[in-house]
Amino acid sequence: MDAPPDALDRLRLARTEGVGTQTFRRLMLRFGSARAALATLPDVSRGKLRPPPPALAERETAALGRLGGRFLFLGLPGYPPLLEELHDAPPVLALLGDPAALAPRAVALVGARNASAAGRRIAEGLAEELAGAGLAIVSGLARGIDAAAHLGALRRGRTIAAVAGGLDQPYPPDHAGLQARIAAEGGAVLAEAPLGTAPLARHFPKRNRIVASLALGVVVIEAAPRSGSLITARMALEAGRELFAVPGSPIDPRARGSNDLIRQGAHLTESAADVLEHLPESPRPAPLFAPRLIAEAAAEPAPEPAEPKGEAGQVLELLGTAPIAVDEVVRRCHLSPSAVQAILLDLELAGRVETLPGNRVALTGQA
Repeated sequence: MDAPPDALDRLRLARTEGVGTQTFRRLMLRFGSARAALATLPDVSRGKLRPPPPALAERETAALGRLGGRFLFLGLPGYPPLLEELHDAPPVLALLGDPAALAPRAVALVGARNASAAGRRIAEGLAEELAGAGLAIVSGLARGIDAAAHLGALRRGRTIAAVAGGLDQPYPPDHAGLQARIAAEGGAVLAEAPLGTAPLARHFPKRNRIVASLALGVVVIEAAPRSGSLITARMALEAGRELFAVPGSPIDPRARGSNDLIRQGAHLTESAADVLEHLPESPRPAPLFAPRLIAEAAAEPAPEPAEPKGEAGQVLELLGTAPIAVDEVVRRCHLSPSAVQAILLDLELAGRVETLPGNRVALTGQA
């Protein structure tokens, strides 16, 4: 798979500090190309956003090539189609391994890092059976359930690992061999973060959304309350994925979260047949249930005075600390959808507005 002709431009735009996933999409829609967006970015952001020099993108591309990797770009061939549907899909992914591993239907297996021996055996067995049925197995390369899922899948098929740091920063370090094996044996390892990025705690929720979105369903095995696995489960529900959970002992704290998911509607899973029976052909448009256990409260940013005048001021006056749907903004201000989108983009680039899941917007609280 050859790199697209505008690969360096796309990489520079994606690596621009302050350009997030949704801002990248808006810029590409408004300006039509990464090169055009780069040329106008400093002006439209009033100097707040400055792309990195081409040499940095060239060095990152060369370094990834030395690892045997390549980039996948949002909206171009090779990018995982299910992930592309995500509202905050990564503009660029670094890949080690075979991009064909991203094409089959997939199931994610997630769970406790300090998993019991029984939990690891269940994960290995489920992954092996599901891989044998032609499904790719997705997980996060962590200790415990993740590692067991990858190892089980490798026995009979392909597995995909999404990592929190750069591809040159395997985590945990003792899984460097497993990461290399996944890439070498027909699987794929994906990273949203640039090379050299350490896998810090704040990066793992972003990794979790990739795990959830690459799959048609997520199987939770041994998850304590408020664990990272339940974050993945919540993200799976938000993306319309099917949710499965393996029951555990009621006296084992590692099973409380997964057991509660079953009480709230997740498919009770004891074998691969339980997954295959309920796995859809495509994601649902909306979740069937929203477990209270993994509900996420929205934080309200502080309000900011509206300075722009005219149409921009009209839009800004409709925004506040509580998120509002963009469609509602269009309805209230009586401007065309394209005009509202352009105004919101300018406000976002100026640091005044942030875009939230569900095509909603809110004030950032920044001056």
